[in-house]
Amino acid sequence: MARARVLIRPKSGILDPQGEAVERALPALGFDGASDVRIGRLVELELDDAADLDQMCERLLANPLIEDYEIEVVSS
Repeated sequence: MARARVLIRPKSGILDPQGEAVERALPALGFDGASDVRIGRLVELELDDAADLDQMCERLLANPLIEDYEIEVVSS
């Protein structure tokens, strides 16, 4: 059994309204100096065979047209 993490983020150049809202809000809360904020999601899962994980991302977990993803196998 393998435990994996998949980090999914909008591709560079793709509009990220959540990231823009957070970037605008941070200075109002007293946090200066943050830029190019991108909001993504983290998917954690256990699976029998991590070899299929790339296909899972391409077909379901991420939208490869507008999102990049990184796979990290934590344990096997």
